[in-house]
Amino acid sequence: MPAGGTTRKRKSDATDGAAAPKKARSSTGAHADAVALVDAILADRENYPVDEDEDAIRADLVRLAEYARALEQMVASAPPAAAAAAPKVKSKEELEAEAEKVRNAALKGILKQMTWKPSCKTGGAKWSYDGICSDPAVFGAMMNLDGPPKFKMKKFSKEEFEDCIGDCTASVRYDNLYITSKDVTVRWSETGEFKFSGSYGKLNLKDF
Repeated sequence: MPAGGTTRKRKSDATDGAAAPKKARSSTGAHADAVALVDAILADRENYPVDEDEDAIRADLVRLAEYARALEQMVASAPPAAAAAAPKVKSKEELEAEAEKVRNAALKGILKQMTWKPSCKTGGAKWSYDGICSDPAVFGAMMNLDGPPKFKMKKFSKEEFEDCIGDCTASVRYDNLYITSKDVTVRWSETGEFKFSGSYGKLNLKDF
């Protein structure tokens, strides 16, 4: 008996209703004892009895350490998550279907900005559209590219741009507004953000 006349309850001594949870017997495998020990400790975090026998404590620590090392080795030998869940390669039809959704949203957003203002008389009104396309292959399909974009910024002629997005003609009272800039600037980010910008307004004879 330790000095002071008191004894601590050892894991093996606990027999009443308040005793520490017994080690589970349902676990199988080389580390079943360690699994049971982990379960017992976590089930009684505040009051789990600590054995006064250093050899017993050391044995428990060794079991836990061996179990932890075995888990590390399992994780290290497992295939990379990227390889285990390789992204599905989309068909041409799937790419075009998704590109059409982004295309329609972009066209609506551009036309919504093409409202009348004094600078429309000279074709100098500015427009810009910011969008998101998380799949580079879909953006490439939308812009008639041979695969994902390889640029951060590129200029498309007005004709090339409208071939990709659609006819950018907005109706206003007594007139129509068109893209008047010779080129449309297209910006692309690897994070999926893209931006279109150019000028719009009335067409002048010099534009024909």
